Amino acid sequence: MNYITEYNELKKLTEDNLGRFLFISEDKYIHTLTESMAYSVFAGGKRLRPVLLLASCKMCGGTVEKALPFACAIEYIHTYSLIHDDLPAMDDDDLRRGKPTNHTVFGEACAILAGDGLLNRAYEVMLKAVCDEKNSSDANRLAKAALYISEAAGHGGMVGGQIADLEGENPDLHSLERLEFIHLNKTGALIKAAVIAGALIGGAGDARLSAIEDFGLKLGLAFQICDDILDIVGNEEELGKPIGSDDKNGKLTYPSMIGLDKSQETYRKIHEAAVNALAPFGAEANFLRETAENLYKRVK
Repeated sequence: MNYITEYNELKKLTEDNLGRFLFISEDKYIHTLTESMAYSVFAGGKRLRPVLLLASCKMCGGTVEKALPFACAIEYIHTYSLIHDDLPAMDDDDLRRGKPTNHTVFGEACAILAGDGLLNRAYEVMLKAVCDEKNSSDANRLAKAALYISEAAGHGGMVGGQIADLEGENPDLHSLERLEFIHLNKTGALIKAAVIAGALIGGAGDARLSAIEDFGLKLGLAFQICDDILDIVGNEEELGKPIGSDDKNGKLTYPSMIGLDKSQETYRKIHEAAVNALAPFGAEANFLRETAENLYKRVK
């Protein structure tokens, strides 16, 4: 099976199950809320994080069926973060994935609650999978995966990166140390969590977990540097969001700190290190390698 076919199969598997895990109530009093949640979940996107989770699980000998609740949960968390990130109090964006942002359609209050609902639903889905698992050792691995994703999404990960990003709009606080912290946490933490959670569910031992953690950390950092670069040289239609918004909002980015050429050089080095981290897996890691390569091609 070639890479594109496998990626699309994992993506479709995720999308076919996002709705199955999302709603537990059709109560008429929460119809607007659930409509708002579904609007952003099904607005499209690459589904990179769930695909990485499923692929990592397969690579480590697990089944995608056992990993699916966690793949969908991590997409709910990612989607909630985008809803909140687009709000006027944050980045104040009008477009996401080529469509009007959630708050421009449903209003700010509903958008905030939709994000809250998606975040909480992610935990419900993961914990139900843990509780439903009859094998105690498997349940333990699922619980560790849920914990890792939860920690990556919290104030020690994605949310912490978000506040550092907001405060970093103050030019007096600009530094490479802050910039790396933002990228490793705001974007990178959830990408790293996807591959680690998949590996945990798949039954990976300590040595493999260490290698996949190194890969995930570097891939997450490379992904956000790529976004920084594409905000300058990318195509708005392909990206599904406005170009130049980082500069407009005074965001701390690699190009703003070290220039475009140096940013591209830094990106290439981190990308290479991410691919090299997969060496212990041999040919089993070809899908993850190709995922990193395709990211590289976006700014090559």
